[in-house]
Amino acid sequence: MANPPKPRGNPALRFAAVRRIHTYLGLLIAPSVLLFALTGAAQIYKLHEAREGYVPPPVVEKLGMVHKIQVYKARGKRPGPPAAEAAKATATPAAAKPAEAKAPAKEKLATTLLKAIFLLVSIALAAATVLGAWMAVAYGREKKLSWILLGIGTVIPAVLIALSA
Repeated sequence: MANPPKPRGNPALRFAAVRRIHTYLGLLIAPSVLLFALTGAAQIYKLHEAREGYVPPPVVEKLGMVHKIQVYKARGKRPGPPAAEAAKATATPAAAKPAEAKAPAKEKLATTLLKAIFLLVSIALAAATVLGAWMAVAYGREKKLSWILLGIGTVIPAVLIALSA
């Protein structure tokens, strides 16, 4: 004799539970997702790295390091003013200079388009994260819990980043 099938739980209740878990996890990680989306967008165009004629603001450089190596610190020695570098270059003997100055390599069209798409993805991820958090806080049933989770998701990474400096 075959055993009768076991009754399953209500699918609507199961879906509601999954949606609630998704909302709470989303609120908890939203600040970190936003941080990584924005710092990743800055890294696409190397806005966190110093180069000739450009010195990034210290906070951009430090947040770039958080994104790359999870430590809030500057990279190290930053390039000096252009006048000091020019004086140093004229002081070196001509034999020590390379025969040909390297011109910056021209970026391929595919690389330029890929960077543009990744920038668009970063912006869309940041916008979707902000909208999702706003919807959860504004329209969710548990507004107080939503604010608490959003606060925890902001404070814990911020404290850990500060301690890593």
